[in-house]
Amino acid sequence: MKKILVVDDDHAHASMLNTLLSNWGYGVETADDGTTGVEMVEKKAFDLVLMDMRMVNMSGMEALQRINAFNPSLPVIIMTAYSSVQTAVKALKIGACDYLTKPLD
Repeated sequence: MKKILVVDDDHAHASMLNTLLSNWGYGVETADDGTTGVEMVEKKAFDLVLMDMRMVNMSGMEALQRINAFNPSLPVIIMTAYSSVQTAVKALKIGACDYLTKPLD
């Protein structure tokens, strides 16, 4: 079973993704901030990380950089409700495999 880590401080959005992805047959774990997300990646194997951009304690961009330093082959998709071309380009340049705007379809 493929394992996905959802890192999002919006509990309703994280819960929706958890339910949807679990129903599709994925194993899903959640973290509510970037610090916890990075710690989880360092302790467990995941196939994909869905990461919110704006969170307390550690931003999604900083968490992305730390995850890429630890495991550059782990795909990280950045999600945000505050999209801009500049942040999308920056996220992709530092290693995000995609950049999605919330709410996700």
